[in-house]
Amino acid sequence: MRGQARYDAETRIPALTRKEQEMAERKLWFVHFAQWASHITGRPLTFMLALASIVVWAMLGPFFGFSDTWQLVINTATTIITFLMVFVIQNTQNRDTAAMHIKIDELIRVTQKARNVLLDLEELDDKTLDLLRKDYEKLARKAKSHTSAPIRAEEVPRRPRKSKAPKSEEGDD
Repeated sequence: MRGQARYDAETRIPALTRKEQEMAERKLWFVHFAQWASHITGRPLTFMLALASIVVWAMLGPFFGFSDTWQLVINTATTIITFLMVFVIQNTQNRDTAAMHIKIDELIRVTQKARNVLLDLEELDDKTLDLLRKDYEKLARKAKSHTSAPIRAEEVPRRPRKSKAPKSEEGDD
């Protein structure tokens, strides 16, 4: 049984060994931290706190004589925060992108007329991607030339709005 992969009965995904599970759990702390940090930093309250910090710093400028140290405080703080947030944002973006790819791959897989070559597009080289993009541009032009549907949203005729309340005959809206 050593050479064979074990599979989870429900998901049909290869089962992890105890060592692999321990390693995965050790890596999870950063995933949880990145999710928490992106959730917190994306809130309006966090933005307001950052803005308030800058206002307080600016108001303290005259008290400190707009000294180099006063400027160094904000420069250092923003540099450190920005540097660390790059990694948090990248981790969150990588997970979101991977999840989106999996969802799209599943949609392609279950669609009967879909071209299965599209399943691993992110793994293809730039030349192949460009060829596929050109194929789809041709299909789009062909579809546009054979339809009378408007191409732009501005060309879609607007429907008259239906009034819920009956209009008064006297004209006092």
